[in-house]
Parts: sequence; structure tokens; C-alpha cells
Amino acid sequence: MKNIPTPETITAEWLTARLREAGHGEAQVRGFTQQRFGTGQVGKCIRFELDLAAGGVEVPRSLVGKFPSDNEVSREGAVALRIYSREVMFYRELAPRVSIAIPRCYYADIIDEGPEFLILMEDLHPAEQGDQLSGCSVEVARTAVLELVGLQAPTWCDKGLEEQLAEPPDGFFADMHARYNEMLPGFLDRYASRLAADEVDIIARMGESRSCPVYQPTGTPFCLEHRDYRLDNLLIDERTTPPKVTVVDWQGLKVGRPLNDVALCIAGGLDPRERAKVEQDIVRDYHTALLQAGIKGFDWPACWHEYRRSAFAGFGLTIISAMVVEQTARGDDMFVAMAHRYARHALDLGADKFL
Repeated sequence: MKNIPTPETITAEWLTARLREAGHGEAQVRGFTQQRFGTGQVGKCIRFELDLAAGGVEVPRSLVGKFPSDNEVSREGAVALRIYSREVMFYRELAPRVSIAIPRCYYADIIDEGPEFLILMEDLHPAEQGDQLSGCSVEVARTAVLELVGLQAPTWCDKGLEEQLAEPPDGFFADMHARYNEMLPGFLDRYASRLAADEVDIIARMGESRSCPVYQPTGTPFCLEHRDYRLDNLLIDERTTPPKVTVVDWQGLKVGRPLNDVALCIAGGLDPRERAKVEQDIVRDYHTALLQAGIKGFDWPACWHEYRRSAFAGFGLTIISAMVVEQTARGDDMFVAMAHRYARHALDLGADKFL
């Protein structure tokens, strides 16, 4: 049976082998230090600072390892959601197909569905993880949305992906309506007092609805969907204009609607008042970029209609995620911020007509 390295068992020899497999044939790791960083809910990230005995300037001096969470509840939730296995599959099988900015991967492996897994990847420091609580600038939101074209255009309406990423009949999300309603009472008990009345109302109405787009078959168009396209999953380098955005945390990967990730990013990252001023311009820029990438048969009215229908994508992400991971003070604040922004987004767009 194979063994997946852990922070305690990784050695200089093992890191040397990974670098050499990646084309750094002269690399020799003499030693390393490790330090945990980030705010992951279901995984933990560790930066390995490498002490090189040999190797040229192109050999990385640090790498990032992604491991399962230390928290048992979070690990169990991640396995049930197939979070760990989806991300490993993305780096091993799907990453070569897309042009969205992602870290270079040096190792990705898992035992069954986990929780034992490891992804070793490029360290993008000094780029910083986005902050879901603080939100982002319009420039960051626009850049992140345009980056999605590199994920979507290469996988646009690829039927082979539907089989590769199909949800099992007994999978956690096989009946999204039932799953949402299972988690909804606990979410409202915990957070309703921190939300406006109309926000609580539309969150509850999604549970009552059978026609909500989230519960419907994906239809056309479809493509790869990150499904958690939020600031916490973006590494942002604002030393350049426009800023550089690199996408991580491919744990929720599925085949879905293109505008779901667009709506998650815009609504989740921008203050609702600022978002209302700029969102149509950002979505228009995204649509233009799709056409330039070769996508046909998807005109602007269809794009904007799909954007409005996708306003509920963040509801399921927020309510379900909040109930299956370890509860923390930052997590509570983050889920409240997400629920507030996504609810205001749906209300502002009049998306309740789709319920």
C-alpha cells in the first residue's frame, strides 16, 4: 500500500526527488524548514523553505504543501464532499488542458477519497491570499473574472467532462435541494440574527423553492466550474497593473454553468454598493473575452440572463460549507459576510423571480 508523505515524514531526499522529476536535474536539497500559513477550512498549507546544496537559479527555494485538516470534523466533511480527491484529479488530469493561472504542481496523490493526500506546488510568495472578509478592489475582481476564460473556453460544452466529474447517485450533492434544506435550519439558528430580514427571507425561500436554478440540470452551455471562486482561493499580486491573480483550491471542481463562478467572484468579493455600479461592465468584458477565445452561439443577452440565474450559486456554497467544517470565529464572520453579499446580489438583480 502506498504511503502519502505528511509534514512529519517528508525528507530532504524526497523533496530532491520531486524537484528532479520536474526537470531540475541538478537540484539537491540539503535541508529545509517548514511553517504553516493560510486560513483553510478543510486543509492546511505548509511552506517549505529549502536549503539547496546544488542546483541553478531556476530551482525554487521554497514550495508549498497542501495537507488534510487537523480537525476531524473538517476531514470527514472533506471526504464526504470528495474535496480532496477532486483537487488531486484536477492537478493530475485536467490542469494541462486549461490556461487559467494556477501554481505549478510538483506532486499530487491520494489514497482512495482521502483524507490521506498531498499536493506539493509552486510557492507564489509574495502574492497574498485574498481576504473574503475585507473584500477586494474592482481591479482584482475584474482580473479574476477574466482569468476564468482560461478555464472555461478550453472545456466549453465538452461532454467527456460530464462523465469524468459526474456526481455519484449516492453522492453528497446528488439531491442538492434535500442537502440545502438539511443544512439550512442549523445555518439560520447560528447566523440569522446577524443578517437583514430580507436576506434571511431569500435564503429561506431558496430552500422552499423547487425551481431554483441551483437544483436544475446544468443544461447548455456548460464547462469546468471551480465552484468556490472566492477571494480566499485566489493569490493576488498587486505589484503589477492589472494585478496578477492565480487560482488555487480546486476542491469543489465540477461541470457546471459558466456564470456561476463569475457571480461567486463578483458578488462575494465586492461591497454590494460598489458591485452594483460595476458588475455589468465586468460581465461585458468577460463576455467579450469569451468571444475572442472562440466561443460561439452565446450572445450578450444570454450571458446576462445566465449571470442573473447564477445569483444563487453562492447560497449553497455558504450554507452547506458552514455546516460541514470546523466552526471558528473567523469562519463565522466569513460565512455571514458571504451570506450577506450573495443575498444582496440576488435581491439587487431581481433573481427571486427564478425561485
